[in-house]
Amino acid sequence: MINEKTVKEVIAKRVARELKEGQLVNLGIGLPTMVSNYVDKNKMITFQSENGMVGMGKAPEEGKENDNIKNAGGSHVTVEKEGAFFDSSYSFGLIRGGHVDVTVLGALQVDEKGNVSNWKIPNKLLPGMGGAMDLVEGAKKVIIAMQHTARGKEKILKECNLPFTAKGVVNLIITEYGVMEVTKDGLLLKEINKETTVEEMQKVTGAKLIISEDLKEMTV
Repeated sequence: MINEKTVKEVIAKRVARELKEGQLVNLGIGLPTMVSNYVDKNKMITFQSENGMVGMGKAPEEGKENDNIKNAGGSHVTVEKEGAFFDSSYSFGLIRGGHVDVTVLGALQVDEKGNVSNWKIPNKLLPGMGGAMDLVEGAKKVIIAMQHTARGKEKILKECNLPFTAKGVVNLIITEYGVMEVTKDGLLLKEINKETTVEEMQKVTGAKLIISEDLKEMTV
């Protein structure tokens, strides 16, 4: 069984391994913001926050928070010495102009066609879409980083039934169970957590998983 206490850490660490030298990476609110805490220090990766920052660093040590340095979700972060601040219109110019290499976002639902729903649950009051619609269309690669289920309900489906953020934009899904690539044939399971099995994973997945012939153990 997967240790529920370390689920978010496992996901964030695996996403960090996906990032490559020289990339400009946007981290969405919630779990994705943890990714900067685990990135390889030897890699030159620049993190962007849509509220107007590049060079975003990891979370500050307790007691060293600066209320002027926060990410798009309002959480305290640090800024690297080469970092810069600017207004949100410039920030969205980077996003809409196609300059972001990777965006890492959470989701309410994602499906085998690469559709994603991450902004609205009908009849529930939410703050709005934020920059998600721009990010999934503007970034070169879209990674969904989320827990595999929500209160026992499947989040990875054959087709999303919540309002779409965008259609056919997701490239990779990373959960505590494993790593899935969105292909023209469906979801290709490429890596699996050593603490589970394909059968257990399929039971909590609403879409049929295609098992890679080169299926590997998920590394973090």
